[in-house]
Amino acid sequence: MATGRITSIRSEKGFGFIKDTPGPKGNNDIFFHRSSVVGVNFEDLREGQEVSFVAGPDPRDPSRFRANNVSPVAAGDAPADEFEDDQN
Repeated sequence: MATGRITSIRSEKGFGFIKDTPGPKGNNDIFFHRSSVVGVNFEDLREGQEVSFVAGPDPRDPSRFRANNVSPVAAGDAPADEFEDDQN
């Protein structure tokens, strides 16, 4: 599974975009539809929220990616290098 942050949500249209953490898909905005959200309601997602997802080809344009199985990342699930040491 990949991780990223939601960059924008169009609630009235039922979709949004995730900025992919640099990796095999690059550092791109990936489309997601409300039907691809799991574990929470689409309306509960917020811009800037970290999510996990599975990227696959967009059925409308196979040269682009689409996020599936989009779910929020719990604070304890983030990789260790995502946290800064505030005690120094």
